[in-house]
Amino acid sequence: MANHTRPAEELRRRAMWAMWSYAFFRWESAVVIALVILLTFFLPQPFPWWQPWYWIAGGVIAEIALVYSSFTDPEVGARVVAEMLRETFNPQRLRNPANQARVEKAFQYRAQIEAAIRAQRDSLLREHLQQTARGIDAWITGIYSLAERLDRYQNDAIIAQDMKAVPQSIAALQARLRNEDDPTVRAQLEATIRDKQAQLESLRNLENLMERADSQLEGTLSALGTVYAQIQYVGAKDIDSGQAQRLRQEIADRVAALQDLVNSVDDVYRPLAARA
Repeated sequence: MANHTRPAEELRRRAMWAMWSYAFFRWESAVVIALVILLTFFLPQPFPWWQPWYWIAGGVIAEIALVYSSFTDPEVGARVVAEMLRETFNPQRLRNPANQARVEKAFQYRAQIEAAIRAQRDSLLREHLQQTARGIDAWITGIYSLAERLDRYQNDAIIAQDMKAVPQSIAALQARLRNEDDPTVRAQLEATIRDKQAQLESLRNLENLMERADSQLEGTLSALGTVYAQIQYVGAKDIDSGQAQRLRQEIADRVAALQDLVNSVDDVYRPLAARA
């Protein structure tokens, strides 16, 4: 069974690192550190009872307050995670414009979903929708992972060459086998043909998987658009009816399906890449 938790855990780790980086390196932190240094050296004792280390203690308290505010402000968190996602899954790293457009569309839906959730006035409903939408980030990860593999396949000159050359090679070897009488040579030809046929089967499996990947990317973008529409019209009464939970499960199922396909592509692609 495919491991669906590892990508989600990796995404959470990256998001947490992005939050810590933002909290410590935001411009307010730089101002606090600069003030502490300046005051400690140039104004160490403004009052008779003041100790120079008070400035350092005050700076530490201010820094803790900044870190706390970074982690407790939902808008800051959403912005930092969005920037992290776009940097990690940059559509411009893909070579095929169609794949770039798909990832970009996924980011647009994510931004629209976040905006729709922030627009909710009911705080309880907003909190439930935020929990539901957390799976969107894992969904974006799956979309990019699949688009990245599709992009690599579409631009893999060796795979494209093998798709043409291997059937021709099999036909040529079979023709030689029909005209060969030497048992040793025949055995060698038969072994080579079996290897080539196994390679061709893997190539065709990969081709079929990539056709599925192309189709699934289109389908998952449509599903992401549907989720956006549902979030726009969900109401407080829908929390008790279980609609929010069903929506959450639908997102989880989509993420799992994408990860299963990514794993299948990797299982077929790696041996072919190693052979090349």
